[in-house]
Amino acid sequence: MNIATFAAGCFWGIELKFSKIEGVTNTSVGYMGGDIEQPDYKTVCTGQTQHAEVVQVEFNPNIIDYSALLNAFWTMHDPTTLNRQGPDVGTQYRSAIFYHTPEQQHLAEQSKKDLNHSDLLTNPVVTEISPAQTYWPAEEYHQQYLIKRGMGSCGI
Repeated sequence: MNIATFAAGCFWGIELKFSKIEGVTNTSVGYMGGDIEQPDYKTVCTGQTQHAEVVQVEFNPNIIDYSALLNAFWTMHDPTTLNRQGPDVGTQYRSAIFYHTPEQQHLAEQSKKDLNHSDLLTNPVVTEISPAQTYWPAEEYHQQYLIKRGMGSCGI
């Protein structure tokens, strides 16, 4: 299995969307990209830790490749808004791709470039592309949050 890590606003909906993609074998939500160890939700929500809410995706590359996950990521959120997705505002809700390999870095940068040169968006993509750092799993009540609350088929 391979791992991909994405940030696209609140992690609940993004986790649900990735979990429904064929070839994705596991998802979990957590925090990445900050400057303190063992962050928790309350601390990350202050915006002072610099962590993003992320979804970590395990996938079978024989079924789905990283480029397909990138394509899905771009459609799951608005990559042109800085530190905001819908009503959620703050650096923890930024759009980001945390790459795990040089190949993922290359594919992410090329995908972002291609999206910026397409006619699909009117504003430039502000998605950060950075090396993966320590992944800190979120508290258990955040894992598969929407499914646990019976919202797993809510059209997301």
